[in-house]
Amino acid sequence: MSSLPEIIIITGPTAAGKTELGVRLAKEIGGEIVSADSMQVYKNMDIGTAKPTKEAMHGISHHLIDFISPLDDYSVARYVSDAAECISDIIKRGKQPLLVGGTGLYIDSLVSGRTFLMRGNDQLRKELENEFDLAGGEAMLKKLHIVDSKSAAKLHSNDKKRIVRALESFITTGKTISQHDIETKALLPKYDVIKFALNFANREELYSRIDKRVDNMILNGLENEVITLMEMGVSGNNTSMQAIGYKEIYEAVNNGDNIQNAIEKIKMESRRYAKRQLTWLRRDKRVNWIVWDGLPDFDYGLKSVLEHIRGRNETK
Repeated sequence: MSSLPEIIIITGPTAAGKTELGVRLAKEIGGEIVSADSMQVYKNMDIGTAKPTKEAMHGISHHLIDFISPLDDYSVARYVSDAAECISDIIKRGKQPLLVGGTGLYIDSLVSGRTFLMRGNDQLRKELENEFDLAGGEAMLKKLHIVDSKSAAKLHSNDKKRIVRALESFITTGKTISQHDIETKALLPKYDVIKFALNFANREELYSRIDKRVDNMILNGLENEVITLMEMGVSGNNTSMQAIGYKEIYEAVNNGDNIQNAIEKIKMESRRYAKRQLTWLRRDKRVNWIVWDGLPDFDYGLKSVLEHIRGRNETK
């Protein structure tokens, strides 16, 4: 029997029914939900992130939702630290942690026990960014090549953010990102994971649900939500405004473009994102798939999850 703490993961593409199945499972097994959504962390961003309402939560405790200002940046490193703390607290209180969401990088980084290089100070980062602007990308990439040839070989001279990040990490820690990645891959798993992913037998069903979800977001006031964020001082440079739905509406409002064109772009980008999510998940051999034949059948989904969990525990 594994001595690692057990976490159950409910993931899948956008609009597949993760939230409802997660809540039903939590009610059944005495669980609490830790969100694995990179945009639901932000306050004042409810409609476009499909953040669960109090009614949809059905009294189940949800963590890592609605606690970061949209003016602040939030990273995978912060998420791993925050989620690990939440999971530890849930287990200490005798509850079962459920990780529910579709941000694959957040989930995989957490369950693998991945560690992150510390950030340098703001002053160092600004100095490197100014140096990049003055010297140019080619010069900075050559500078990086001297201390970290592996990372430099993977980057384009126009990739200011990653070049600066790699140099910043080396100057701060004396360790290259390449070396850190090698050490991270050698780490043992941090959790005993049971992972379920939702999908549809017919991809057109998924795409139809995505389109309907976007239409409902517009009807519920997504445009006004974006305008409110802009009035708060949130700009296109903020991480929060990179979220699908917000980015397109922001650009339309900011440039005086047609909102209907933005809506169609949101649908297209959402479908593309769902496709990327599925591609990411198919690489993970641990995934137990729950495939909807038509509309989501949550009774069937819950039964399937419970049967798998019980069968797995009986064989331990």
